[in-house]
Amino acid sequence: MSSEPLPLQGVHHVELLVGNAKQAAYYYRKAFGFSQIAYAGPETGVRDQASYVMAQGKIRLVLSTPLTPEDPMGERHRLRGDSVLDIAFVVDDVDQHFKAIVDRGGAVAREPYDMADSQGRVRRAKIYAYGDTLHSLISMDDYTGAFLPGYKIQRVAEPDFGLVSVDHIVGNVEDGKMNEWVDYYERVFGFNQFLSFDDKDISTEYSALRSKVMASPTAKVKFPINEPAEGRRKSQIQEYLESHRGPGVQHVALQTGDILHTVSVLRQAGVEFLKIPSSYYESIWNRVGDINEDCQAIENLDILVDRDEEGYLLQIFTRPVEDRPTLFYEIIQRCGSQSFGKGNFKSLFEAIEREQAARGNL
Repeated sequence: MSSEPLPLQGVHHVELLVGNAKQAAYYYRKAFGFSQIAYAGPETGVRDQASYVMAQGKIRLVLSTPLTPEDPMGERHRLRGDSVLDIAFVVDDVDQHFKAIVDRGGAVAREPYDMADSQGRVRRAKIYAYGDTLHSLISMDDYTGAFLPGYKIQRVAEPDFGLVSVDHIVGNVEDGKMNEWVDYYERVFGFNQFLSFDDKDISTEYSALRSKVMASPTAKVKFPINEPAEGRRKSQIQEYLESHRGPGVQHVALQTGDILHTVSVLRQAGVEFLKIPSSYYESIWNRVGDINEDCQAIENLDILVDRDEEGYLLQIFTRPVEDRPTLFYEIIQRCGSQSFGKGNFKSLFEAIEREQAARGNL
């Protein structure tokens, strides 16, 4: 059975299933600086759901909500809450990719089908990943529209916060399942293992986790996969699994070219971030060395810093963006480094544990 790499061109969009897409669209516009560019719903011929397309830089988020309780997506939302439903890939030939994925053991969610309107045709298929997360395969060669067939242009512009692209997307799976999903992405999609971290790398006094980073051959798509590890108390991954009722996307990392500006305007807009203790900065500059950004501004904004042999990175993590402690966002600026902030793991997870303790879940 072949596991040759599949030429994925990148992430086309990330679709979130939410309880009220109209209100969620307002939140992402006002809190994160996304502009609304398209809409699909009963007015466009889509009878079962309403979807709003949010754009910033190369990022496309689709916020969808089922319109009737009979819709199967209604049951999924009841179970999972607001969560990532679909991470869609752009490919050059949906049918060829779909056949290769199925031949390699990929789980079929929907066989290839056409979507068409006056702007042309799109070919699409859907594959299952961990939990009931989907990967759509989308070919855009015969389409000239703004997004996808079934959507109409509906622009609501907002000031840009400086977010430019999806950097990586992190999934949480059950204890003992990480290597199964590493094998799945390797075998089915031809990904390779980019990095790995064990419970010695990612642990605190109370809890631990293991993680492996899978990447497409061009490294345009990176998927860290986490599982809980044994510790004195409940891992943040286990808390997620219980709140989400199973595996799913833990966080989406969004890249910016100016993290000081982006985080400043996000904070002004009301986005809440994890609080890092001031003691973190007592030793960080000796470890990281010189950087181009203002160190005091970084400390004031609670931004984490790490360096490897290729350069450094700056990163910060929001609190969960819904009431369940599930989905959150990372804001990241890369200055040469292509790693994931290993030097920050302990401080980050201690901050998460303080949030868990406040919820009574540590």
